This record gives sequence, C-alpha cells and structure tokens, in this order.
Amino acid sequence: MQTLKVALLFGWIAVFSCAQRPVAGNDKLRWLTLAQVEDSLKVSKKPVLIDLYTGWCGWCKVMDKKTYANKNVAAYLQQKFYPLKIDAETREVLNWRGKSYAYNADYKTNELALALTRGQLSYPTTVIIPVNGEPQAIPGYLTPPELELLVKYFGEGHDGKKDFGEFQRSFKASW
Repeated sequence: MQTLKVALLFGWIAVFSCAQRPVAGNDKLRWLTLAQVEDSLKVSKKPVLIDLYTGWCGWCKVMDKKTYANKNVAAYLQQKFYPLKIDAETREVLNWRGKSYAYNADYKTNELALALTRGQLSYPTTVIIPVNGEPQAIPGYLTPPELELLVKYFGEGHDGKKDFGEFQRSFKASW
C-alpha cells in the first residue's frame, strides 16, 4: 500500500511539474489563412504581414528558420499584425477582398502574388498592408533587426504620420 501511495505521489508531482513548464513551440508564429485574416479584419483593424514565398526558394526557408522562428519576431507579429503565409506559385484560386485570383501560367505564379508585388516578383517578399493603406512589398531576405524596423514602423502606427527615413534614423533595434 505504501508503494502505491509513493507511486501516486510521484505521478502527481510529474503531472503538475509538466503543467507548469511552458510547452515547446509556444513562441512559434501562428500563420493565418486568407479567410481568417479577412474575418479578423472585420472585428479588429491591424496591419497584415504576408510572407510571400515559394517551395523552391532557399532564402525563404532561411527566413522561416532564422527570422520568423525568432521569439521576438513571432511575439510581435502575433500581437500587432495578422500574419499570413502565401505560396506565390499556388495553383489554388485565392479569394481576397472580394476578388478571386487564379494561377497565371505565363508568369508561373498566382495573380495575387502579382497584384501584391505590382508585378515585381522576388522571393522571399514581405508584404505589409497597413490598416488604411496600399500593400508595401519588401523583396529579399530580412534578418530579425531588419524586419523589426519595418514592422515597428507599421505596427506602432507611424506609417502616414512620420516619414520612414526620420523613423529609421531614430530607431534602435532590440532584436
């Protein structure tokens, strides 16, 4: 009987100690779908950040591993943006803001990727859509400090109020 009590005691200790430990991956960025972003925008206005990538793009994979996996990046984007990941070469019809975008065989990409980048395709491309503005496409791999400058400009509501150059000169990266 004593052995059973000890076993139960250790069992409870194990259960409660595990419950207190943070679950691995809690800092991981949770990407939304187009439909989830549109639904969320109806409830609360926030900028949208789109990771425009392709399956074959090596720098896209590096950005996933080094930038979007960064705990500071993930936490900030989760709080201040609606993060969205779009495969630029998807053959799926994508619906965004009342319009359908199909695969364009001539460009070997989805029409939404062409629209978001104004035809200037490059991978990866980070697209930021401000609350009251047009998509801003930033081509190329971005490190956490480089991304921090951009997302804090839009995430803190400086766009349209403060010149980006002025913001950049006074900005101090912390990631």
